[in-house]
Amino acid sequence: MKNSTPRMLLAYISISMLPVAAYGQQTAKDPVNQETNSVIALVGRRIDAPDTDPPRFPLQNVPIVRRRLAALFSERAEALVCSAACGADLVALEEAERFGLRRRIVLPFPPTRFRETSVTDRPGDWGPVFDRLVAAAEAAGDLVILQSTGDDNDAAYAAAVQAIIREAEALARPTSEATSLRLIGVIVWEGSAREGIDAQRRPAEVSDPSRVRGARSLLTR
Repeated sequence: MKNSTPRMLLAYISISMLPVAAYGQQTAKDPVNQETNSVIALVGRRIDAPDTDPPRFPLQNVPIVRRRLAALFSERAEALVCSAACGADLVALEEAERFGLRRRIVLPFPPTRFRETSVTDRPGDWGPVFDRLVAAAEAAGDLVILQSTGDDNDAAYAAAVQAIIREAEALARPTSEATSLRLIGVIVWEGSAREGIDAQRRPAEVSDPSRVRGARSLLTR
């Protein structure tokens, strides 16, 4: 029985301010387009608040990111593990649902609190999307709620990122003599770190470096 931990390949989906026509170029070798099916562990930006400056993920960029995620999922993706905040998470979950992928959701605290602090507090009608996707994940046994304590949201979100990686590893690990699935880490962001704590500022903070096989861009300008 093969029980080795899958190694992770990192891909980046950029959120940029370029016109729609500037998007869509892929690198010469798409990291997901391989013979083995993939489990995707995804983290990314929330939709910007109205006063965000500089912009990171404005609401009008959702269609761009949706198309990029669709291109990713169309290449032998089998499962997605992420949280369910407004923005990258919920867009990814919607696209994964459309492609028929298994969807495992990791929340740092109970859904009611998460909905208030990470879903409905930004532009866009994200509440009903969250409710539907979380209910579907719970019904499928794919809703993971962490037991965070206190009011330290930064610590809770950091723990959620690590849990996303662990859950993706669990799905990628073979349960029989079958070959393990490829584990791919995807970061949906604008390409620069925020001030202070930022779970997306370096690949090493999204995954244990010993699991990372390489970092490359999925799409380019």
